[in-house]
This record gives sequence, structure tokens and C-alpha cells, in this order.
Amino acid sequence: MTTIDEINLALSKVQDPELHRALPELGMIESVSFSGGTASVKVLLTISGCPMQDRLRSDVTSALLSIAEVKEVDLEFGFMSEEQRDNVKKLLRNGREKFIPFAQPDSMTRVIGIASGKGGVGKSSLTVNLAVAAAQKGLRVGILDADVYGHSIPRLMGLMGQRPTAIDQMFIPLESFGVKSVSMEMFKPERSDAVAYRGPLLHRVLEQLLSDAYWGDLDLLFVDLPPGTGDLAISLGQLVPASEIIVVTTPQIAAAEVAERAGRIAHQIKQHLIGVIENMSDMRCPHCGEVISLFGSGGGEATSDRLSLLVGANVPLLGKVPFNSDLRTGGDSGTPIVVLDPNSPASLAVNLICDQLIIRKKSLVGVPLGFA
Repeated sequence: MTTIDEINLALSKVQDPELHRALPELGMIESVSFSGGTASVKVLLTISGCPMQDRLRSDVTSALLSIAEVKEVDLEFGFMSEEQRDNVKKLLRNGREKFIPFAQPDSMTRVIGIASGKGGVGKSSLTVNLAVAAAQKGLRVGILDADVYGHSIPRLMGLMGQRPTAIDQMFIPLESFGVKSVSMEMFKPERSDAVAYRGPLLHRVLEQLLSDAYWGDLDLLFVDLPPGTGDLAISLGQLVPASEIIVVTTPQIAAAEVAERAGRIAHQIKQHLIGVIENMSDMRCPHCGEVISLFGSGGGEATSDRLSLLVGANVPLLGKVPFNSDLRTGGDSGTPIVVLDPNSPASLAVNLICDQLIIRKKSLVGVPLGFA
């Protein structure tokens, strides 16, 4: 094997940090030469000002210096033409035009919508912690922040102020704690700008966030739905018919009655109801150990019983997550509680729920099958 062959072999093992594909496979290596112990390589970036340029420089240099004959690396960066970027998009989409990968018959990704009847029940915090807990167990996980009006995933995931890399009309989700995240907030000119969209446009926004992002191969995609039974809850069922739903409630019976409606709309549009999570459940006083029910009790069981009766099959109470001020603190600081304090009662409860989610039940009752 010549030195040039060794250089090309080394480059074939270097991946783009965002696209997770080998540089030669993406067409990012324009030229390679070797003379007098110096390896000269020109790498084409997908866009100008690529945020991963320093990482690429380090990875390419390390790979080439591992070759005995290479004493020095001369690395030059250029930029792809529009035609070359189109080729990258076609490669990532397997030659197909823009489409929603999770709606395809061959998709192996489970899409799980996190729904609630009303706001303020901790739905987004649970979404983030369930996603990070699943990633900690070795799964490839993504979060789609579909709460267009009340988006909060970027703060909860420590991604405030960051923008995804865009390749024309395709963009790369941001990643933190091993989870890929996409939110409407990442595309607003100013974070304080309000989103004032009406029905048809909301459907289009969800469709674009699902189709224009390059998610890669995911095991789980959590969709943080807005509270209630409006446009986006219905659109998820239309755009990804095989999506499943978890209903979040608090122990308060009044909240449980409203949460039941979110489950009802999911059932009406033929989505599989995985179960119910009761958030802000009983906690123990840190001083005397007495159980404190800040928000009452019985809401989770009530929601589970009513939805089970509606569906005609068991819609289980997946777990109760106790009220914990650290859950709120972690949300403000951008560190999920399963990372901040993995041994807290809330973290342990989230992990027990996650253990149930990552194992598919053998029964297909209530699961829509994509027969052609």
C-alpha cells in the first residue's frame, strides 16, 4: 500500500462531527497529495463559517499523523458548491426528495408524543429527562419541540442561543447530553419574539421540523406537544400515523379530568396510548420525612382508569414522579435532573418509566399497522 493509499484509508475513518458520515462518502475531500513527509489535503465544508471547522482540523490531523511516513499535515479548507451540497442532501435522504423519515414504512424509530390537557404540569421537563435517561441507556434519541407557542426545550437542554447548522433547506439538530434537539426557538431572529401562527401554518411548521432536519438513525423521537387538543396534536397523528402518546397529569383530580381529553383526541385519531405519567406527585419532607401531597392525590390513577375504559385495553399508570425543587433548578440551569442528581427520587422514578418505554410490548393491540 502506498502512502497515498494509507492517507485515503485514514481519511475514510474520519467522520463529519454533525452528519456522522465519513468525509470521503460525503464528497468533502477534494484533493490529497504527499511529498517530503507532508500530507496535503483539501477539505470542502458544507457551508462557510462551519462551526465544526476546528473539530475537523483536529480529527483529520490526528488521523494522518498516525501514519508513520507522515511528519506534517498541510490542511486547506474550501466550500462546497450548490451542486455538491445537493449531492450531500440526496445522500443523507437516500436519493429521495424531502420527506418525513418517521412516516415511512421502513422506519424503525418510535415516535412518542408527550401530551397534556393543560399547561404547567411539567410536560417539557419530563420529556427532557425521559430523553436523556434513554440516551444514558445507550439509545439514539431525539426531541422535537412541537410546543410552538411555549417552546422551552432549548433552555431545558442547555442550548440557549445556539443555532443549528443549515445546508440550504436542510439543517442539523443540535446535540446535548447525547440527545438531538430541534425547536422553533432555534430559528427565531430574537429569542423574545412571539410566534403568532394560525392553524394551517402550524401544520406546515411541524411538517418542516420533521422533514427538513437530518435526524440520522434514531431509536426514539420524543415530541413535546403543546397542551390541549389543538392543531399540532392532530397534525402529529396525520403526519406520523404510527406515533404513540403518553399523557401527563398532576395528582389533582381537576387536572386529571382535563388530561383525559388529550388521551381522547389521541384515541380518536388512532394513536396508540402508551400510558399515563403522574408528575408533581407525593414528596417526603426533607426535615421530618412526612409525606406531603402538594397537589392532592389520585389524578394519575383516575386518568389511567378512564382512558383504559375508553380504549377497551389497559392504559397503565407508568409511574409517579415526586415533586422536587431540583427538577425546576435543573430546568433553569439547563441540566436535567437525571444528570444533575441521578439518585434523587425524581430521577429514579423517571428511569423506571424509561425502562418500560424502551421495551416494546409483545401485544399489538391498539397499534396501527402500516399495511400497503
